[in-house]
Amino acid sequence: MEGAELKAWRRSERQRLLALRTGTAPTVRREWGREIEGRLQELLAERAGITLGVYWPFQAEFDPRPLVDWLIASGSAVALPAVIDKKGPLEYRAWRPGDPLVDGVWNIPVPEQRDIVVPQAVLAPLVGFDRECYRLGYGGGYFDRTLAALAPRPLAIGVGFELSLLGTIHPQPHDIAMDLIVTEATLRRR
Repeated sequence: MEGAELKAWRRSERQRLLALRTGTAPTVRREWGREIEGRLQELLAERAGITLGVYWPFQAEFDPRPLVDWLIASGSAVALPAVIDKKGPLEYRAWRPGDPLVDGVWNIPVPEQRDIVVPQAVLAPLVGFDRECYRLGYGGGYFDRTLAALAPRPLAIGVGFELSLLGTIHPQPHDIAMDLIVTEATLRRR
């Protein structure tokens, strides 16, 4: 599969997977979220003192905000991504709960203060994923461009729900695999 056929398939799969995710009861998603949070705490406990790039939840994604307080209490720092160029990589800005936020692209909050950092690890939300740890995102290419641009390259942790597992995303040359994928059911390593 390639070209227009692949684009159409990815668009269709995104819509199907987003409908599945948003159609799952919030109580179920919260339970899955607690499982994911526990796996992430276990994983990140080995990396105390890092800066972790998180994201503001959107369209019923796993909500990493409860993890933020735990990270800060354990001596780590957090950064949120901001779109500064729709064709470029994301910019990570240091952030702590209580710091002022402003609406960014798609009205997703971003830190008002432009304190740019390079995180040692980033959480990337998954619309879909495959067993090879390739991620199907929203189609903007932001995370792939960001991982390609950041030096040193951060540990890439895809985060999502098991219902988003695909046989393959049909990875293309620009697709960058996640190092790990964490769902409510398991942790997969590339």
